Amino acid sequence: MVAMEPRPSISNAQSGAARQPIRLRLACPPPFNWPALLQFFRLRAIPGVEAVDGDGYSRTVSVDGETGWLSVAPEPGGNALMLSVSLAGGDAADTAARVRRLFDLDVDYRAVRDGLSADPLLDGIMAVTPGMRLPGAWDPFEFAVRAVLGQQISVKAATTIAGRVAAAFGDPLESGVAGLDRVFPTASTLAAADLSGLGLTRRRAQTLSNLAAEVAADPSLLERGDGVDGFVERFRRLPGIGPWTAQYVALRALGEPDAFPASDLGLMKALGLSSAREVLARAEPWRPWRGYAAVHLWHSLSEGG
Repeated sequence: MVAMEPRPSISNAQSGAARQPIRLRLACPPPFNWPALLQFFRLRAIPGVEAVDGDGYSRTVSVDGETGWLSVAPEPGGNALMLSVSLAGGDAADTAARVRRLFDLDVDYRAVRDGLSADPLLDGIMAVTPGMRLPGAWDPFEFAVRAVLGQQISVKAATTIAGRVAAAFGDPLESGVAGLDRVFPTASTLAAADLSGLGLTRRRAQTLSNLAAEVAADPSLLERGDGVDGFVERFRRLPGIGPWTAQYVALRALGEPDAFPASDLGLMKALGLSSAREVLARAEPWRPWRGYAAVHLWHSLSEGG
């Protein structure tokens, strides 16, 4: 079930020339664990593109060829996020809808809780940190790149290399927001880029080049429509894309609630298991909420993964 939210209202008019931010209130029905979700983004924020400061999240954006930035912070004393968007044009409601998906604001968490609480381990974890949401992605291609960079290396190392990619090939942006000075490069830009000198292995660089070329030629490659299994099967046809990457992209870039990267070492550790096969067997009763189980398990390890 999805909790429907009315189209947001704009709290102040915006001048295209002045680029004054618009302010939107995005309701987030409780329980909503913003600190845990923010910590997840904090550990993975791409330098120059994303920033987490205090209890707020900011990032650069590109909408219909126009660049700008957005910032999100919790409403004091309320069950809502306050969104500031600095774009001279575009549909504010559409931008708000993308932010709602980014932070998974519309899930019926009661259904998630009911679906997972039969497992004693998850029941205990959810009791300690209720309201965990799926950390989403603003742009599916950007996240797919981030997922490829995260193959078999640490979160910190992948984040550092993602920042190098953005600095080398992203368009500069004067946002006026500390830490935000690059828009993440497009698929067509990366398809033509020389990725040497960024700390990538030759094989990883080739995987990124292939991914960028495929998405530039067919953006629908990173769209929902045929479920988790259909997407994973289609995405894995790309060279260098294995089950973990495909499932992780389905989970975060597409918001598929049952996507589940069973070979993830963190999940094995949290469950005390040693193989993807064992993890899959343990997770079978968690359908269709295996993605939420994964997020809870990651958070249980180290306050956000």
